[in-house]
Amino acid sequence: MDMVFHNQRDRMEILEVTQVAPTSNSPESTTEFRLPLTFSDILWFTSPPVERLFFYQLDELTPACFNSVILPKLKRSLSLTLVHYLPLAGNLKWPPNEPKPIILYTPNDGVSLTVAHSDADFNILSSNGVYDAAELHPLKPDLVTSDISASAIAVQVTLFPNKGFCIGITAHHAVLDGQTTTMFIKSWAHICKQGNDENSPLPPELTPFFDRSVIKGPDGLDMLYLNQWLATSGLDSDTSKKSLKITSAGGGAASDLVRATFEITREDFKKLRERVLPKLPDSGKEMHLSTFVLSFAYVTTCMVKARGGDGDRKVAFAFIADCRPRLNPPVSQNYFGNCNRPKFEVAKARDFLDENGFVFAVQKASGMVKDLMERWVLEGMERILSDSLDVLKETSESNLQIITVAGSPRFGVYGTDFGWGKPHKVVIVSIEKNGAISMAESRDGSGGVEIGLALNKHEMNNISWLFPRYV
Repeated sequence: MDMVFHNQRDRMEILEVTQVAPTSNSPESTTEFRLPLTFSDILWFTSPPVERLFFYQLDELTPACFNSVILPKLKRSLSLTLVHYLPLAGNLKWPPNEPKPIILYTPNDGVSLTVAHSDADFNILSSNGVYDAAELHPLKPDLVTSDISASAIAVQVTLFPNKGFCIGITAHHAVLDGQTTTMFIKSWAHICKQGNDENSPLPPELTPFFDRSVIKGPDGLDMLYLNQWLATSGLDSDTSKKSLKITSAGGGAASDLVRATFEITREDFKKLRERVLPKLPDSGKEMHLSTFVLSFAYVTTCMVKARGGDGDRKVAFAFIADCRPRLNPPVSQNYFGNCNRPKFEVAKARDFLDENGFVFAVQKASGMVKDLMERWVLEGMERILSDSLDVLKETSESNLQIITVAGSPRFGVYGTDFGWGKPHKVVIVSIEKNGAISMAESRDGSGGVEIGLALNKHEMNNISWLFPRYV
C-alpha cells in the first residue's frame, strides 16, 4: 500500500519585515561586544544554516488577537532576551586587519524579524504525515549574508488563522550550535511566559557563558580550518578576497523531497535491545546500547534498505558529539557557541542490507560512541574537516549515501513554552540539504524518540513499510 503524499499550493503573505534590537533600557546594549571565533566555530564556517520551526496550536486564533496580544509579546520578549545574547543581535564580520572573522555587536544592531500570514494547512504541516518538503520553505527566514557580513540569526513568526502560529529560526552554524540555539529559544520563551519583566534575570541554566578561553585545542587549528574552507570556495586566504557568503559543499535540497516523522517508542527500544543482544558475540555484550545508539543504527539501516541498489555502494553515517562535558576540564553546558565535533564511519551498503544489518549498525554506532568516551575528544581534529569535505565531494560525484543526525532528544525542544503551551510540532527544515535525519524527544514525554526524515517519494514509501515492521 502506497503512502498518501500531500501537496499544497497555498498563499503566503508577508505582513512585516522589521529589526528587533536589544532593549535600549539596558546599559549592555549601548556598548560594543566582540566575540572571537574558536576552531570549533570555524569548523562550520560556511556550512548551511540550521533551520528550525516551532508550531503552536491555538484554535480560533484570530488576526486581531495575534496582532494585539501574541505578536507584541513575542517582539518585546525577543528584545529583552537579546540583552543576554548580544552576539545574536550582531553579525559575523571580517575586519581587514583581522586574520579570521569575529562576531561583532554594535549599538542599534538587531535581529531580522519577518511576520507573515499563511493559508496553508496547519494540521498537515505540523503532523507526522507525508507532505512535500517545499511546503515548509515559506515558513523559514533567510539569513542576510554578503562578502563582508552575515547575520547570526533570523526569525519569522507566521500566523495560521484559527489554527495557531509558527516560529521559525535560522541560525548561522559558525555562530552557534544546537545546544546554544536551544538555550536561546528557551530563554526567549521563558522571558515571554514570565510576563516580559526586564528586571527578571534568566535562570542559571539559561544564562549564556561567553568565555572563549575555556575552548583549548591544537595550536593553529582555527587557521587550518579557515584555509580549508576558503580553498573549497576557490579563495586564497593570503589575498583580500575573503568572503562570508554561505555555500553548501554538498549542494542544495532536491526538488522532489517529501517529509515525514516516525516515532520509536520506549517499547520499541525494549524490542530492539532484545533483538540485538542474542546476536552479539560475548565480547560485545557490554556495548553502549543507549536510545541514541539504537535510534541511529535503526534509522540508518532502514534508510539504506529503503534506497536498496548496489551492495558495493558506500554509506557514510555520522553524528555530531557535544564536547562540553568531554573536555578536560569540562565546559559549562551554557557555553555560547560551537563546542562539538563530527564522528563518522564509511561502510558498504551490503553490510546493512543483509539479515544482520541492524546488528552491524549497532556495533558500528556503539563503537563510535565508545571511542569518543574513551579517547581525548579532540583527537584527530586536524583531519576532521578535510575528511568531511572529501566525503561531501564524493557524495556529489557518486552514489555515496550520507546519513547524519541533526538535533538531539536531550535538547528537550518540546519544553519550549512561550505562555501558550508546549509546541504542537518541532521540525528541522535544514535536514533536506545534507542527508540528515532529525531527532527529538517524543512530545508526550513517554521516553520515545521522534525521527524526522526528508527523502524522495520512492524511498519514503519504502521506509514507511520498513518502520512499523522492522522492529
